[in-house]
Parts: sequence; structure tokens; C-alpha cells
Amino acid sequence: MKKELCCAVFALLPLAALAATYPIELEKQLNGAEISASPMALDYNLGALNLYNYGETRARCTAVFRNGPEMPRTRRITLEPGDNSAVTGKFNSGILRLRIKLTCEPLD
Repeated sequence: MKKELCCAVFALLPLAALAATYPIELEKQLNGAEISASPMALDYNLGALNLYNYGETRARCTAVFRNGPEMPRTRRITLEPGDNSAVTGKFNSGILRLRIKLTCEPLD
């Protein structure tokens, strides 16, 4: 039984090596908006930013995804109070280091 379990674990190791792992730098400028932001590595060329508005007013956010020399990907979103959403940036080549600049401002 132990031998079969060990074989199964070693068989799954190559799948774990394919998981997207790269450093993500998040720069936040919230300007009074009450936003929670958490970056995620989804694939070798796809990064995401999960946003949650825990404030009492709407907020408009702009996220700029940068990956080396490629053109930056800009995503804009308006979040209602208590709303959450994910924004993604997909690139043509694999990501070595993803830099995200998030700028938010409260509305109303």
C-alpha cells in the first residue's frame, strides 16, 4: 500500500511543476477608497487581481499590468459597495515578474 501511494505522489510531481509561479509586485494608490486587492498567478502568461470594495461608496479603479517589454494591459472597473470582481491581464509571452499598479478613487 505504501509503495502504491509513493508511486502516485511521484506521478503527480510533474503536474505541480507546471503550476504558474512568478513574483507579483502590487503598488496600491487607493486615495481614500476602501478596497482590498489580492494578486494571483493564474497561468504562465495570465495574472489576475481580485478586488473587493468594503467601503460604503462606489469606487472606480484602474489596474495596469506590466510584464517586461510588452505593452502594459490596462483594466478599468467600477465597484459598488460590498461588490467584488477580478481583473486579468494576459500576455503573449510567459511572465517572469508581474508588476501591477492599482489606482482607485471613491465616487459620490
